[in-house]
Amino acid sequence: MIIVSDTSPINNFAAINHLHLLQQLYGTVLIPEAVYRELTDPNFPVAGAIEVQTFIWIQTCPVQDRTLVEALSNELDIGEAEAIALALEMKADQVLIDERRGRMVAASLNLRYTGILGILVEAKSQRLISAVKPLLDALINQAGFWVAEPLYKRVLQLVDEN
Repeated sequence: MIIVSDTSPINNFAAINHLHLLQQLYGTVLIPEAVYRELTDPNFPVAGAIEVQTFIWIQTCPVQDRTLVEALSNELDIGEAEAIALALEMKADQVLIDERRGRMVAASLNLRYTGILGILVEAKSQRLISAVKPLLDALINQAGFWVAEPLYKRVLQLVDEN
């Protein structure tokens, strides 16, 4: 399975010490160079910086099609643009991306995608976690991850945690 990730899933799961869920679900996770730079920028330290430099299952790959990246950068930030371009180049099974605009662009390019909420639902369905709510609350309270209240409730209903 080929999985490409944008910055958000790595940063947010690292912030709550659950980055291992990505490895358990997907094995190797590919990130483009822009995502690596976003996570390791010494002027803006974030959760996940050490992990992307040391975990062998997170692999940084260059994007070849710079023209596509430039075109996508008109609508998206550079990390999202490169993640989508890399997913297309690698014929990825899925791209991990949270931002609405990035998901819309991924869908328009026929890429399968999921985000943090989908990852949590999948982790519970595979019995890697016993409950979604504590991790979702940690993402909100510790990582600053934003989830609209109706979506929060819908996710918990989906996993029978209402």
